[in-house]
Amino acid sequence: MVPVVVAGTAAVVAACVSYARAPHSAEDVVALVGLFLGMVLAERFPVPVEGVDAGGVTLGFVFAVAAIVLFGWQAGVIVAAGGPTVTHLVGHRPPLRVAYNGAMFALSALAGGLAVQQIPEHSVGSLILRVALCAFLYNWVVNLVLISAVLAASSGKPFFKLVWDNANQTTAPFALMASAALMLVVLWERSPALSMALVGPLLAIALYQRSTFAALKAMRLALTDPLTGLGNHRHFHERLQREIALAEQEGRSLTLCLVDIDDFKQINDRHGHPVGDRVLGQVAARLRQGGESFRLGGDEFAVLLPDTDARNGVSVARSIVERVSAADLEQVGPMTVSAGVATYPIQGVGRDELIRLADSALYWAKEDGKNRARAYEPALVEIKQLQQLAEGTDRAARYRAAASLAKAVDARDAYTGSHSDRVGELAARIARRLGVEEAQIELTRLAASLHDLGKLAIPEEILRKPGTLNETERLVLQRHPQIGHRMLESLGVEPVADWVLHHHERWDGDGYPDRLRGDEIPLGARIIFVADAYDAMTSERVYRESLSPDEALDELERCSGSQFDPAIVDAFSEELGVRTRAVELAS
Repeated sequence: MVPVVVAGTAAVVAACVSYARAPHSAEDVVALVGLFLGMVLAERFPVPVEGVDAGGVTLGFVFAVAAIVLFGWQAGVIVAAGGPTVTHLVGHRPPLRVAYNGAMFALSALAGGLAVQQIPEHSVGSLILRVALCAFLYNWVVNLVLISAVLAASSGKPFFKLVWDNANQTTAPFALMASAALMLVVLWERSPALSMALVGPLLAIALYQRSTFAALKAMRLALTDPLTGLGNHRHFHERLQREIALAEQEGRSLTLCLVDIDDFKQINDRHGHPVGDRVLGQVAARLRQGGESFRLGGDEFAVLLPDTDARNGVSVARSIVERVSAADLEQVGPMTVSAGVATYPIQGVGRDELIRLADSALYWAKEDGKNRARAYEPALVEIKQLQQLAEGTDRAARYRAAASLAKAVDARDAYTGSHSDRVGELAARIARRLGVEEAQIELTRLAASLHDLGKLAIPEEILRKPGTLNETERLVLQRHPQIGHRMLESLGVEPVADWVLHHHERWDGDGYPDRLRGDEIPLGARIIFVADAYDAMTSERVYRESLSPDEALDELERCSGSQFDPAIVDAFSEELGVRTRAVELAS
């Protein structure tokens, strides 16, 4: 830096002395002052350029080149070095930076000015050559080389790589500014007053570009997770929807990989949230190597893999898992992630369905020991869990598997909390009140916890719709008992499958799917229907507020004999004891 500052300072002193000794008209002095002020304003409001981190580029280049070509190297050095120096001093930049930048611009202007002196001024071609040569030496040789040199010295990055990157980023904008400098020179030679008319539009363009760039930056920040720098939840959904549309249009595959940090809560509890944040950053850095990545919230991430089939998608997911497990973060030590993969269109055909299937695969990767990647396969997720229900000898294991399936359903439905668990408990209490055998009570609990299993195949847009369903949507939703029945029937868990099939049949025969009436409806299905209706009425939904227990029981009794089995409603009322407690309180 010292040689550049010394040489640049000498160039500025020489330019000032030389310019002061030479005779100049008042018009030339005013023009120089105008170009100097234009340079100051241009440096004050640089033009942002995508990929350029140092505040962008400035239109000062136009005024410096014009000053060199019109008035010689002395005027060029004064304008090129003086404008940035004034702006940086006003902005309270570090003195060393001010000195280096001013000296660098002075040397750039000196090199350009001395070179163009060798070209005669007798034709349009020579004028274009003078501007082009001056612009080339001012930016692409001296300025670019000196900037890259100081960056390489301070950062340790390879010098030639920095030169190449900076040239790629700035060639287009500086070529456009060179043409603007040529226009300014031509207008000046025709009429100095006319040339000043170009200054306003140039500065207006700079200000407009700044405001546009600021708006784009704000939009980008709205789609970025501030902790990891990855796309956020909103950005993920927008990108996934767009990529699915492109995949459908072009007939190609799209793979979604969901990633979850194993035992992240323990990391936060043991080491604190600052360490947890560093872990999130470490995982994010390794996800970027796999594809376009997003943080969905907490310790959950997503990676989009366009034009990638299921097999290659699993390979990418496994490489992510391996990269993370190879990391050894200070204080935490080794950490692991699990990943689930689903591919469009062979598995999920819509955005929400693809997410659900990838999430199911992720769940199974967690259940299968963590620190691994799994592709979505029905036989390895829902069906395997159902096999545990049908074949397992451990009753506790069967109910754990049922609970995991129930949670998967509840997570997609519009209920709050564990709806399936509550219905299972209510149904068991009703069955016990009716004097059902203990084995049948447990089957009733199991069937009730799985009564909405078929909703796994219902689009989430229907399940979570805040308003009334239209006729088509209602018919789709009413298919869930048959779907759940097919999933359970093939695994031999009768009579559970049969009760799930008929849990929306009405006592008066107006229910679905088979319009059974009265005692034609299996007892277990009638019990589930009452328990399900009560919990639905006392749970908050997206489209209505919940009822109180008294109000819900009133509604059950009002519909007793038409919608519900009267004996079951009476048993439920007796079990809850709501009326009894109300009488006791009143007395």
